[in-house]
Amino acid sequence: MESFSSKDMAMKVQKKFLSHMANKSVVQMFIDDTSSEILDELYRVSKEYSGNRTEAQKVIKDLIKVAVKIGVLFRHNRFNAEELKLAQDFKKKLHQGAMTAISFYEVEFTFDKTVMSEILTDCRDMLLKLVDKHLTPKSHGRINHVFNHYSDPELLSSLYSPEGPFRPNLTKICTGLNTLVEEDKL
Repeated sequence: MESFSSKDMAMKVQKKFLSHMANKSVVQMFIDDTSSEILDELYRVSKEYSGNRTEAQKVIKDLIKVAVKIGVLFRHNRFNAEELKLAQDFKKKLHQGAMTAISFYEVEFTFDKTVMSEILTDCRDMLLKLVDKHLTPKSHGRINHVFNHYSDPELLSSLYSPEGPFRPNLTKICTGLNTLVEEDKL
């Protein structure tokens, strides 16, 4: 079995480009045990769906890089009042997405790939607007890469297929999302 750990990757990312600005606690603020488990399941889904281990690792690495960079921006008070409002709106939309994902999992035959895809696309657009003045075009590309990958309607349909191969992954993802919602982290 392949040994992939989003926690290890998060630490590598942090060491690579944030060592002078952030420390381990900043990474752990975003990549706690529950988040790590969700990321590991997202990686497994991506790897199996695409058949490409390298691409799956790149998507998760991009997600971690973006999360850590945004965390550093928050920690260093780089957002103005308007951007903080947008950040709150983004957090609400992300929370709505998590609740929708959980609901589609828990209530049979309710999954709608268009709804889920639109929520993820809205999150992407809000996040791009939030970091517009703060991150490089390369980081904007990472945001697009992550959200475009996971908002793919065919990937979402495969993930939510009741008898599909990703049902165990979806169960773990939704369990983790539930935990984050209950702990008010999402």
